[in-house]
Parts: sequence; C-alpha cells; structure tokens
Amino acid sequence: MQSSVSRKKTTTIGFTAILMWATLALLTKLSGPIPPFQLTAMSFTVAFFIGVATWIRDGGNPLDHLKLPKAVWALGIAGLFGYHFFYFMALQNAPAVEASLIAYLWPLLIVFVSALLPGERLKWFHVGGAIAGFIGAGLLITKGQSLSFDPRYTTGYLAALVCALTWSSYSLLSRRFGNIPTNAVGGFCGATAILAWLCHFMFEPTILPTGWQWIAILCLGLGPVGLAFFTWDYGVKHGDIKVLGALSYTAPLLSTILLIVCGLAEATWSIWLACLLIVGGAFLAIMDFFKPANDFQSH
Repeated sequence: MQSSVSRKKTTTIGFTAILMWATLALLTKLSGPIPPFQLTAMSFTVAFFIGVATWIRDGGNPLDHLKLPKAVWALGIAGLFGYHFFYFMALQNAPAVEASLIAYLWPLLIVFVSALLPGERLKWFHVGGAIAGFIGAGLLITKGQSLSFDPRYTTGYLAALVCALTWSSYSLLSRRFGNIPTNAVGGFCGATAILAWLCHFMFEPTILPTGWQWIAILCLGLGPVGLAFFTWDYGVKHGDIKVLGALSYTAPLLSTILLIVCGLAEATWSIWLACLLIVGGAFLAIMDFFKPANDFQSH
C-alpha cells in the first residue's frame, strides 16, 4: 500500500515537469532561428549529460545504466524522439494552430485511458476537469478564432494525432515499467539526441547560435527538454497519473502568462477565459487529491 503522503509527494515531483514545460515557448523564442531538429539535438545532448551525472553519482560503471530491456529502450526512444519527430512533421504539413490543438489531446488521452491501468479509478471530476482544460488550451492556441480543418492538410493532422498518441502512450506505458529507475531517461535522451542530429544533418541547414542564444539552449536542455523528462517519468510511475494528466493543461496557460510578462504576447479576453477554464478544470480534477484520508492503491 502506497501512503497518500507518498503519492502526493511523487505527484508533486511530476508536476514540476509541467512547470518546466511552461518555459519551453519563452526559451525557444530566446534561442533564436535555430532549426527544430538542431535545437532538439542540442537540448537533448545537454539532457543526456544530466543522466550521465546521475549515473556517476550512483557509482559503478555508468555504462551499466544502459543495460535495459529492449521493450524499455523502444518505449523511451519512441516517446522522446517519436513525439518530437511527429510534432515537427505536423507543423510542416498543417497550420500550426490546428496541429498544436490536435497534438495537445495527449493530457485528455492520459486521463481517459488511465482508467484501464491496474488500481486506477476514473471519476466524473477527472473527466470534467480534463475537458475544461482542453477547451481552455484550445482558446489559448486559437486565440478565440474559429478553426478550419482543410483536407489538404490531412497528413499534418494525422501526424499531430500520432504525436498525441505517442506521448500519452509513453506516459501510460511507463507506469508498466515502474521498476526501471528514472535515471534510465538519460539513455533515452542520448538516443534522442543522436537521432535528432541525424535528422538535422539530413533535412536542415546548420545555424550556429550566438551570445545569449547559447544560454537559452543550455536552459532548454537543463529544464523543459531535460530535467522535466526525469521528473515526469518519476511522477507518472509513482504518482497520480490522472491528476498529472489534467494538470498538464496548466503548461500552455503558464507559458502564455510568461510570454505576456516578458512582453512577447498580449493579454486578450480569450486568454482570461482560458485561464478560468484551465484553473477551474485543474481544481475540479484534483478535488479529492488533498483529502487526508485518501486510500491509494500501490502500483
């Protein structure tokens, strides 16, 4: 039996990933006109060294941490590299607004499909909170404008859907490998960096960062494209995955607020309405999370 205190602590650790992902848009803007695969490769290279640092801290031969089951390697690489690959593919083959909205179905999928996991129960407020969050995220992405799904962009729409399915599946299936230590994510980051470098050299020109752009890329690798994947892994394996799924919709909200504070975006009526929906949905989804007598099952 996992205590409610322990469950809350691990869920909170997982939530730090969402907070770090909120800085992704700002840091990406500050990194300058770096091609997407190059930026991914550089960021995940930094993230890989986070994993190496944890391996050295744990002692022994660091290479021993790469000795993982093939299924774990397949899941980790498909999750980290696959998500970014299909996301970029979606943006290249469909308008950014529609592609981003479809890709952001992953928190909703996590909430709904988590009911199939052993010991999990899906309640009405989890569903209601996740749906409110999705509507709020939709307002943020579309800025209150109407959507127009054009059949010409079917390839991009499908890629965005695969993107959502990839990250939600990675998050849910990671729970099945709860015995695999979180520092294994360092190996996934290294493999993702190698694949991203290959895609970069095949499909993109190389643009060398200058000045503060280097700092922004370093921060990306240390935070939203680095440590965030470690804390998310720990959270989805040992915390309340339904709560994490619903709270994931706070990332685009916090990201937008951060851009407004930094003068890179304007506050509009759609943002305030999105704020109400996302925050309200988050509180609804976690309404039983802080009950002292919560009876959590171990996983």
